[in-house]
Parts: sequence; C-alpha cells; structure tokens
Amino acid sequence: MGVSDQDKVQFTKCRINVPANIGLNKGFTLLELTVVLFIVVLGFSVIGINLSSGNDSAELKVAARDIVSALRFARGQALMSHQETVVTFDLSENTYTVNGRDKVFYIPETVDLTVVTAESEIISKGLGSIRFFADGSSTGGRVTLERGKAAWQIDINWLTGQIELEDTSGSK
Repeated sequence: MGVSDQDKVQFTKCRINVPANIGLNKGFTLLELTVVLFIVVLGFSVIGINLSSGNDSAELKVAARDIVSALRFARGQALMSHQETVVTFDLSENTYTVNGRDKVFYIPETVDLTVVTAESEIISKGLGSIRFFADGSSTGGRVTLERGKAAWQIDINWLTGQIELEDTSGSK
C-alpha cells in the first residue's frame, strides 16, 4: 500500500500576519471599570429617587382602599345580619372603626381626612359616621383623603349604599 505521487498533497508555506500588540490588550483598564461603575450607580440612584417619590401617593391609595374595604364590609354585615352597621371616623386622631369590631384602623398622620355625612351622623366635633341599613342603603356621604397634590375621594350612595373610589388628583 504505497502512496502514489498523485495522491500526495503539496503544502506551501503560508504566512499569517499577527499584530505585535496582541498580547498586551487582555482586559479593561481600571479607569474604564471605574467609569462604567459610576454610570451604573448613577442610573440606580435615579431609579431609586423615582421609586421613592411614588411612595406618598401609593400610601394614600392604600389608605383609601382600606377605608373602601371597611365600608364595604360594614354594608355586607348590615345586609347579612339585618342590623344597622356604622363606620365611625375620628378626624382628630385620623382613625376609623367599624361597630361590632374592636379594632381601630389608623390613617397615616400626613393624610388629611375629610368626611361629609348626614347631620344626624355627626357625633361631635371631629367625629362622624356613615351608617348602613339592613336593606343595603346608607346615610350616604363622602370621604376625601389628601396629601399634597394627591387626593382620593370615596363616595357612598345613600340609596343603594354603593361605594366608589376615585382618584381626584388628576394623575393616575
């Protein structure tokens, strides 16, 4: 089994040009890494500032939703038990309670609370309530929560007892 001359492959010398500084550029300089790190930190700080500015309006929205939940609970209790249920607001303490429950619910001190209700439901200065009847109706009213430019309004329909939450600050 010999190899004939025709089967032999001829190799020619091939020359590859390699840059002289190929071995010197193996990574990033300390200056380049510092600049990139600075840009990343700057970006995260801007994101952090934007997120923290939304906490005020988020806390206000949570407080408004909690009140809506308490009002809907009170209406449901009145319908199920066939007895009147009252949600009482204490404007001086920024709190509210639902009768039949011992828990006092707190609203953040930075939130301005306003309650508009029937004259018969004004207990004293800074203390008022919204009453739900066994048929689902209520004394009606409006609860407004404000902090700076952000505001949420809760409307309670006197005839149906329906509770609606609305962002009245203009930005949603």
